Amino acid sequence: MINYARTGTVDRNEAEKRLQELRSQINYHNYRYYVLDDPVISDGEYDRLFRELLDLEQRFPDLVTPDSPSLRVGGPPLDQFATVRHAQPMLSLDNVFSAAELAAFDEKIHRYLQMDDEIIYVAEPKMDGLAVELIYEDGLFVLGSTRGDGHVGEDITAQLRTVQTIPLRLRPDSGQPVPASLSVRGEVFLTRAGFAELNRQREEQGEPLFANPRNAAAGSLRQLDPRVTAGRPLSFFVYAVGDTSVTPCASQGELFDYLAGLGFRVNPLIRRNATLADVREQYDRLLEIRHDLDYEIDGMVVKVDSFALQQRLGNTARAPRWAVAWKFPAMQATTVIRDVEFQVGRTGAITPVAILEPVAVEGVIVQRASLHNEDEIRRKDLRIGDTVLIQRAGDVIPEVIKPIVEKRTGSERPIRFPETCPVCGHRLVRPGGEAITRCVNPHCPAQRLQSLVYFASKSGLDLEGLGKKNMEKLFEAGLVRDLPDIFRLRREDLARLDGWGEKSADNVIRAIARARKTTLSRFLAALGIRYVGEVTAGLLARRFTTLEELMNADRDELLEIEGVGEQVAASLVDYFSDPSTRKMLEELFAAGLTIEPETAGERPLEGRVFLFTGSLKSMSRSEAKELVRELGAQVVSGISRRVTDLVAGERPGSKLKKARELGIKVLTEEEFLELTGRKAGGDDGT
Repeated sequence: MINYARTGTVDRNEAEKRLQELRSQINYHNYRYYVLDDPVISDGEYDRLFRELLDLEQRFPDLVTPDSPSLRVGGPPLDQFATVRHAQPMLSLDNVFSAAELAAFDEKIHRYLQMDDEIIYVAEPKMDGLAVELIYEDGLFVLGSTRGDGHVGEDITAQLRTVQTIPLRLRPDSGQPVPASLSVRGEVFLTRAGFAELNRQREEQGEPLFANPRNAAAGSLRQLDPRVTAGRPLSFFVYAVGDTSVTPCASQGELFDYLAGLGFRVNPLIRRNATLADVREQYDRLLEIRHDLDYEIDGMVVKVDSFALQQRLGNTARAPRWAVAWKFPAMQATTVIRDVEFQVGRTGAITPVAILEPVAVEGVIVQRASLHNEDEIRRKDLRIGDTVLIQRAGDVIPEVIKPIVEKRTGSERPIRFPETCPVCGHRLVRPGGEAITRCVNPHCPAQRLQSLVYFASKSGLDLEGLGKKNMEKLFEAGLVRDLPDIFRLRREDLARLDGWGEKSADNVIRAIARARKTTLSRFLAALGIRYVGEVTAGLLARRFTTLEELMNADRDELLEIEGVGEQVAASLVDYFSDPSTRKMLEELFAAGLTIEPETAGERPLEGRVFLFTGSLKSMSRSEAKELVRELGAQVVSGISRRVTDLVAGERPGSKLKKARELGIKVLTEEEFLELTGRKAGGDDGT
């Protein structure tokens, strides 16, 4: 098949036809991958299709449709969230906490309906995520919102478009009738693996960690910048529609089959056509397997299956009479804080950890719990010797909820934060405006070890065989004390260590040899500089062609890079101005590390610096910025003498006047399109 996006003869009609084909294919493969978990093409083939779609849409921006898979990467930031009124209220559910209370719920329904026949139920896992509503018009996703107060929510359409398991267009080949307007309800959530990875990234960047997957999911959807949401591994399960009368279904069980046919992901643990005994059995099963699932559930929702009976039962002011949430027992227990340890992280952050009297919580023996920071300890008024209530959420480290003040005897002792690092003895500091106390000694052994572990991890240079445990062994043996030591390791040094053999040693030496050549962006990310993650490292590598240029950059130069703020700039200047850092880098290069140029395509705008003002007609400002970056240019957000080109769209601001005063070249939108090989209306200029 011709890849029109990469030929010089593409015309608008060909592009429109090919875009339709690409959207159809990519949406189908997304459905196979994310909903059915049954892909039929390789990742490489999928990437080629997606790249072709992006190329064509970049050439013909007016042909981008609302159901294009390209919209899943996130659009421009919002100023604020608009409000949305739900056509049908999104009601809460009443709770029950035992089989006896469930039986009372069933009896109440029988009394209300005045019927003796056994009622059929549907039992669904109760997801611990964020409830949302999706509106489809003629099969196209047009509006998404939060539950809010049940009557009015927030418009998060742009954020929900980034969730791969939410269809942007209902499957046209499903054979199911699609109503002109369909309101779908469901739960957005983070998997346990996704939550752990997200918190790992936040820790690397010195950001506060999310307390649990639900908070992380809610926080991800309430990002004004949808591109942030797009970077979060969110998932979605459907569980209802706003108005059942627009569907061809007579029951909840039929509805799930119908929604699955339209392309929605339905939880496979739902039990249909269930008697009350079946419901109790399913509850016991979910309670047993809840910790084995890759997502968190906090109970089970029980619904009357028949829509006709649901209609007869109706709702109270706050909840439907035909459904109830059977909650799991709280995963809490009481124990005693015996002591508090203070751990030192890679960035020097000091984390207090409570040493607890061992206690069983849901079959797991808990002996330690995070106390987060000094402010949290004070807010909760925790003391050594306190009897405390602790909570465990799945595999997340247990948390101390509160002290049980009534059990205090007077022998409890205050928890005092150390003034010096518990590992190196360096004086600790707490920067203004931060909740975290830090050790700022760059030679602290605890920080050094964590930096070594990170440098060798998949987020760093991905040194196979040098995981956390093996790196700790090398550190304790004195073979690796700083980054250059990794590249000085010899096969015989490793082979003689306990638990290592010749094969293990050979594998590590080969991994180190492969890592000797790396790119600037990967190397910067591997260094673990505070606030510099993979994305920021990429921005820096685009701006600076060599590490030496970056090391010599001052704060103002760094702040000119869009996406680099005060914190990042200050962190970089501090890091590279430290003589010990410069000495370490010299030793790294002496040990054989080399930084190769970033792999990229043609870069005709290399060396030019662009600034945009006003609105563009042919594309968004975000698209224009990405376009010039791909062509090798830099983009800045403020006017200065470094700017080589100012692109002025409609209603330009004061930057235009300032640019003219400084003698900076000003481009109209038409000149910009000509420069970049585009033309108004989407022609590629050939």
